[in-house]
Amino acid sequence: MQAIRTTLGWARTHERHLSALAMAGGFAFDSYAFGRIDRAMTQAVFILYLIVAGVSIGVLHWRESNAAKPAPRLHTILITATQFALGALLSGFCVFYIRSAALGASWPFLLFMAAIFIGNEYFRAYASRLVFAALLFFFALYSYAILLVPVVLARIGPISFLISGALAVIAFFLYMRILAWLGHDRYKSARSQIAAGMIVITALINAFYFLKVFPPLPLVLTDAGIFHSAQRTGAGFQVAAETEPPSWQALFGNYPVMHVQPGAKLYLYSAIFAPRGLRTQIVDEWQWQNAGHDWKTQQRVPVQILGGRENGFRFYTVKTTPMPGQWRVNIVTLDGRAIGRVRFSVQPAIQPAALQTRILN
Repeated sequence: MQAIRTTLGWARTHERHLSALAMAGGFAFDSYAFGRIDRAMTQAVFILYLIVAGVSIGVLHWRESNAAKPAPRLHTILITATQFALGALLSGFCVFYIRSAALGASWPFLLFMAAIFIGNEYFRAYASRLVFAALLFFFALYSYAILLVPVVLARIGPISFLISGALAVIAFFLYMRILAWLGHDRYKSARSQIAAGMIVITALINAFYFLKVFPPLPLVLTDAGIFHSAQRTGAGFQVAAETEPPSWQALFGNYPVMHVQPGAKLYLYSAIFAPRGLRTQIVDEWQWQNAGHDWKTQQRVPVQILGGRENGFRFYTVKTTPMPGQWRVNIVTLDGRAIGRVRFSVQPAIQPAALQTRILN
């Protein structure tokens, strides 16, 4: 017992840093543990974390509102549980948001993650902590609904997104009624700030979505590449590829070079994961960079995909006689939300390029 009291005393002394560490621990654990979004276990983990966060916030609010002498040990435990659960939730959302788009499309969510860590260090007063925790919980509810509804409805698009928002707002309103019942006076002092924050979060999420900043959750580009030929063979695809630079070199603008003879074709192979039963249309936008460094769309090829395969629905599109120069293929949804991009350059060749045959499973 003495060891436990000593440990809890140390934890109370370092509570601020432990809160940040607990949230970071949630991020690290879920980045490793989360799998497919359409698995029952993934959904169960998300729901469990939501319950832990909601109950911890509620019990802490009730203790602070009604207890004559708040128990410091219980306070430390509840704060740590809240921060770990919210951190785990947010890490899981971050994992799926990053998987679903290029980094450029996910930066608002990642920026919000950084703001959470900063806010966790400075919002120390109880009213501010209640407001911060409640709004963070609302953001978690909203983010989870955005992931869940397309899986349940097996469809993506504005209707699914608006249903997600409506469910999140209704669930949070009911949760706020519970907090008001648990501690009316303290809740009343923070009510207007919570309402204002809820409106701001809802407005920002909707703005990000309709400005096409949010990625097309829950679609994930699992593989993509440019080849000289591609054909289905058995359970996989056989492709003919030139030697490519290591993938990390693309960060510095070193993209594959395709040596193309007159009249030859290039093939863009893609594999896109979607939850089981989800049908949607994907578009490959083949774009060429002109002398003014503007990207000009040369062709748009729509492809119908069906979700459920572990490594994604596989397909390819073809460009005949691509012009020399810089190229990119934007892999997008029908309404233009970016899933991924493949960049390469084309150089004219007199002799056929040296190719390697590969099997993509």
